[in-house]
Amino acid sequence: MTRLSLSLCVLAALAVPVSSFAQAPDAAATVEAANPALANALKGTWRSADNVARDAYRHPAETLAFFGVTPGETVLEVTPGGGWYSEILAPYLHDSGQYLAAVADPGAYPEGKDREYYQRGKTRLETKFNESPAQYGKAKVALFAPNAPVFGAANSVDTVLTFRNVHNWRGSGQAEGMFKGFYEVLKPGGVLGVVEHRAKADVPVEDKSGYVGEAQVIAMAEAAGFKLEAKSEVNANPLDTKDHPNGVWTLPPVNRHDAADAAKYKAIGESDRMTLRFVKPAN
Repeated sequence: MTRLSLSLCVLAALAVPVSSFAQAPDAAATVEAANPALANALKGTWRSADNVARDAYRHPAETLAFFGVTPGETVLEVTPGGGWYSEILAPYLHDSGQYLAAVADPGAYPEGKDREYYQRGKTRLETKFNESPAQYGKAKVALFAPNAPVFGAANSVDTVLTFRNVHNWRGSGQAEGMFKGFYEVLKPGGVLGVVEHRAKADVPVEDKSGYVGEAQVIAMAEAAGFKLEAKSEVNANPLDTKDHPNGVWTLPPVNRHDAADAAKYKAIGESDRMTLRFVKPAN
C-alpha cells in the first residue's frame, strides 16, 4: 500500500458526521481492513493493556494512515517516551522497513537529575526492545544532543514522527534546532508528522500548560523549510476546555488532580490535539 492510498483511506473513513469525542468507531476498522500489517501491529499481544486502552483517545490506526506510514519505510520517532507508539511502529516496520527511536543523549546533560532522568528513559526503551526481539529486534535507539540535534545522515529517512513533544522543546528553547534537524534527516519528499496538545490560540513561550497554538507549530515547521500538506481532526477533543489547574497533565493519563475530580476529568478524556502533516519539498 502506498502513502497516498493510506492517506486517502483515512480521509474517506473520517468523512462521516460525528457528534462527540468518542467518534467514528468504523474509521479504525476501515484503515485496518485496508492495511493488514498495521492491523496486526495494533492487535499485537505484546502491547500493554494500559497502552491499548489509550487507543480510544489517540487513534493510532487513523493517525498513522493520515501520515501515510507504510511498512517498507524508514521511520524516525523523536522522543518516544515510554514507547507507546514504539509498540506499534517497530513491529509494523520489522519485516521490510526500519524503526528508529531518537532519544536525548543523557551524556549531553551535566551530572545530576536531568542526566539520570534521560538515562532512565533510554534504559527503559532499550530494555523493552531487548526483551522482545521478535517485535523489536530491528529497532534502533539513536541518540541526539538536544541543543544541536543531528538525527542521522542527511536525506536518509522517509518519515519523522513526534507525538506531544513540541511544548517541551519550545519551553527549553530547542524547537528551532529540532525542526531543522528533522528537515535535514528527511529525504526530499519525506513527511514530518506532528501531534501536539492544541491551545485555543497562541501562547507565550513561558506558558506551562503543555498546550501550544496550532499556528505556532506550523510556523516552527515552515521556518525550517517544511510545507504544510494537510491537517486532520482525528485527535481533536471538543470536550477539552484547556483551562485545567495543572494544564494537560490534569487530564488522563497523568491525572494530576484531586481524587474528588476523577470522574470529571475521565469524562473529558485526553487533551484536544492538532494532527499536522508536513512535507520536505522534493526540490
